[in-house]
Amino acid sequence: MKVFNFLHKEILRKRVRWVSWLAHLNRRDCRRRTQARNRPTMAASDPNKLLTKADKLTTLSLTRWSADWKSATALYEQAANGFRVGRNYEKAKIAYEKASKGQEMLSSPWDAAKHMESAAALAKDLSNWQEVGDFYRRASELYMECGRPQPASDALAKAARALEDSLPEEAIQLYTDACTILEDDGREQMAFDLYRAATNVYIKLEKYTDAASFLLRLGLAADKCNATNSQSKAYLSAIVIYLYAHDFKQAEKCYNDCSQVDAFLKSDQNRCASKLLAAYTDGDVEEIKRIAQSSGISHLDHVIIKLARKLPTGDVSAFKANNAAEEDDDPLDEDDLT
Repeated sequence: MKVFNFLHKEILRKRVRWVSWLAHLNRRDCRRRTQARNRPTMAASDPNKLLTKADKLTTLSLTRWSADWKSATALYEQAANGFRVGRNYEKAKIAYEKASKGQEMLSSPWDAAKHMESAAALAKDLSNWQEVGDFYRRASELYMECGRPQPASDALAKAARALEDSLPEEAIQLYTDACTILEDDGREQMAFDLYRAATNVYIKLEKYTDAASFLLRLGLAADKCNATNSQSKAYLSAIVIYLYAHDFKQAEKCYNDCSQVDAFLKSDQNRCASKLLAAYTDGDVEEIKRIAQSSGISHLDHVIIKLARKLPTGDVSAFKANNAAEEDDDPLDEDDLT
């Protein structure tokens, strides 16, 4: 019996030691796995080596007759992420540009466009405005290769917004191209904000005729998608801009042309425009100011409201004199019953 108890205790003691040893091994393996996960990757530690290696894979030589774009592109992407984490935006931009080229070579224009947009965003951070426009344009072209007009237009719009202050003329062209893409795809309603943004840039540049023309283009687009409220607001805004530029004849012509559209003719915006033009014809400055404060004007875009609040911008008494002269030139003939 004593021998049995002794053997039983020895077995239990060895079992405890064995369990303790297994627990020790398990803890050691866990530490090693944790250290491996926390160990800096090659991309994070030295993206320069990744970039160099990727360049070698795409460079033809006596021993390399074809480029390995698949491997190189993966390395470019890792390098770009590493440079961006390290805040080396110039090299990150270059790596993304090369990654985009790689995806393009791999017949993946969508991923190529995404990388090109990343390069454009970094160029923006670096205030390299010319590259911002070029990269976003290239991204737009790649999206169009995928048959995706919406992101193609969005890419151009991003470029335009980035360039409004530094390159306003280029921004206008980008907005125009973005609108054209959506128009060609029958998505005019998605372009309304782009029309307004381009108009605002024109106004900043004091190109009021161009601004009014772009609003008329917005009105036409709104007509195609039955957005009558947006259409009427666009037409009234164009008339306000012409009046702000002190071009009464063009404002009157614009009103007459737009009134051929039934939706505008029956709108509150038409009545507001009619009253405003009548006040100009009468040379009534106070009435012009009162109408500029009315709800018809207050529901327009902020930039247009600011212009309307400054009306009239010139001497309106001449309009009253001209109107009186026209009435004198055409006296009433009491014998003429026609």
